[in-house]
Amino acid sequence: MTVRTRYAPSPTGALHIGNVRSGLFAWLFARHHRGAFILRIDDTDRERSTVESLNEILESLTWLGIEWDEGPPNPEYFQANRFHRYREAARELLRNGRAYPCYCTAAELDAMRKQAEREHRKPGYDGRCRDKPFPPDIELPDARAGRNYTIRFRSPRHGETVVDDLVKGRAVFDNAELDDLIIFRSDGVPTYNFATVLDDADFRITHVVRGDDHLPNTPRQMQIFHALGLTPPAYAHLPMVMGPDGAKLSKRHGATSVFAYRDAGYLPEALLNYLARLGWSHGDQEIFSRDELIAYFDFDACGKSAGIFNPEKLLWLNFHYMKERPLDQLAREVRPFIEKRGLPIPGDDAWLAKMVATLRERAKTLVELVDFAVFYLKDEIDIDPKAAAKFLKPEMAPVLMELANQLGSIDNFNEEAIKAAFERVMAGHNLKLGQLAQPVRVALTGGTVSPGIFEVIAVLGRERTIARLRDAVRKTHSVG
Repeated sequence: MTVRTRYAPSPTGALHIGNVRSGLFAWLFARHHRGAFILRIDDTDRERSTVESLNEILESLTWLGIEWDEGPPNPEYFQANRFHRYREAARELLRNGRAYPCYCTAAELDAMRKQAEREHRKPGYDGRCRDKPFPPDIELPDARAGRNYTIRFRSPRHGETVVDDLVKGRAVFDNAELDDLIIFRSDGVPTYNFATVLDDADFRITHVVRGDDHLPNTPRQMQIFHALGLTPPAYAHLPMVMGPDGAKLSKRHGATSVFAYRDAGYLPEALLNYLARLGWSHGDQEIFSRDELIAYFDFDACGKSAGIFNPEKLLWLNFHYMKERPLDQLAREVRPFIEKRGLPIPGDDAWLAKMVATLRERAKTLVELVDFAVFYLKDEIDIDPKAAAKFLKPEMAPVLMELANQLGSIDNFNEEAIKAAFERVMAGHNLKLGQLAQPVRVALTGGTVSPGIFEVIAVLGRERTIARLRDAVRKTHSVG
């Protein structure tokens, strides 16, 4: 058997990281078994589905490196283009008596629900239309044509449905507890439980990977498979992703979409690595390459309890990947973030790589890297008044001026020569490195924290360094 998995997001909003984890696990399982990964778009909700959301889904998966073998732009993989198939199957179920029209109104259904609540019963459809006669060639619902009924699946009333889940283990459902679910609404649109069965069958899906909130749907879907003479796939239901407080992950926990993390300066490898570890493990290993994830992944190592989303751990992972990134690649990746901040964009790739090299041991995201790089990128910097008052005192003016002169006389402007210039100035004024370096740091960066001062000067270059030192000399007089 060739493994075929699928991921079926709805283009009704941003791609949620809890949801995309199911797609990631399906992709890893398919790649591990050298199978196929299918991307299907569940867009039957025509009112809420948008092109913008679809594009975000495709771009998010591409950014993460989750490539699909079959799917968009092929129109066959959009549910909105498969209504003929759903109608054909619904007619088949009606003909063989496995489905029936239901004429109950919304008010009647609400009354059923309230009655069940009063009697402390599980709410569900009571089957009052189940045995009403109907013509075998009855038309499908269409409220616009006055056919204001639904089509319900005739669930078996006896026996059990067993789900041998690849993550949760065996689950047994009493068929008497499964009411007759709607498979076609009165507006002529198939429901999720019906459409997904036909899609999984037609696209030869062997393993369905999804959140465990779908587990109650599984016995219903398996019964529809059997009623159509089809074999259900295997199922793997993953525990939900929860916030640090144990509640279902939501916007109140911070960023929840793939794009939000991309725009916050996270690297795709870090997010992919983190999501893979959110409910799956391989010994004590925390950091995995893409190839390692594919090689090691299987459902046996998936946890049965909810995964707790830890933003700090994700940030730690991103910090690791930032430090490991080739400098030229990291420099290319930070350019859009520089542009977004409205800062001057360096034209020299080599210089940008040198700048990045001084900051990547500090920056945990690309956004943070730009924050730290502002003093490098701006022609004029703002000096923190408190730092100026503490370090740019009048007595430092001649020291800074002499350092500017010493730096101006260097032939080969590199860190070693810069250090030698510092040593000459310190010897002439009987200063320790900290006594000189901190005023220079304030003069060059505007603050008291930066990479090593020799590195900073080498990256800033001779002209800008001297200009800032001389400007600081003028500021020492104003401070005094």
